[in-house]
Amino acid sequence: MEDMKNRLKVLRAERDWSQAELGARLDVSRQAVNAIETGKYDPSLPLAFRIARLFDMHIEEIFDDEFTGGQHG
Repeated sequence: MEDMKNRLKVLRAERDWSQAELGARLDVSRQAVNAIETGKYDPSLPLAFRIARLFDMHIEEIFDDEFTGGQHG
């Protein structure tokens, strides 16, 4: 199983938010933010949607499961 890659750390840094600040905005712990950023934990679907809404992006723009077997669009 491949790790899910994500842009969360970059997006957070662009806004100058700490992991604790992002966690507070998402109603999760700083440790959860760290685990998602480092690929140790994949967020639940509801959390992934909250992250996407917070950054005003599509989930696919933030998270990439590196699936290359199919065709997109």
